Amino acid sequence: MKKETSPLSIDLSSRQRRELRARAHHFKPVVLVGREGISASLLDSVDKALTARELIKIRLGQNCPVQKKEAAEQLARRSRAALVQLIGRTVLLYRPRPEEQGEENG
Repeated sequence: MKKETSPLSIDLSSRQRRELRARAHHFKPVVLVGREGISASLLDSVDKALTARELIKIRLGQNCPVQKKEAAEQLARRSRAALVQLIGRTVLLYRPRPEEQGEENG
């Protein structure tokens, strides 16, 4: 049985997750989810951050209207990223940069 990875799903092994967690340990959150919740502008910020960095931390504020587990899953799914970790109110997302993008422009 062959396992396919769709563009909306990134499967990470436990080893990959561990390495990504170690890499991001010292990172500060680059996006804050506030009382507006997961809006289009927030998703745009997440998309830009993932494009620039591949691996980002997102902080879920105290007044975020969505439960933290649901918010983490939504952020990952809607940004086409892998949910690496949810610890406390901090979400760690990973989305590799597309290789072909740089080659087309060159």
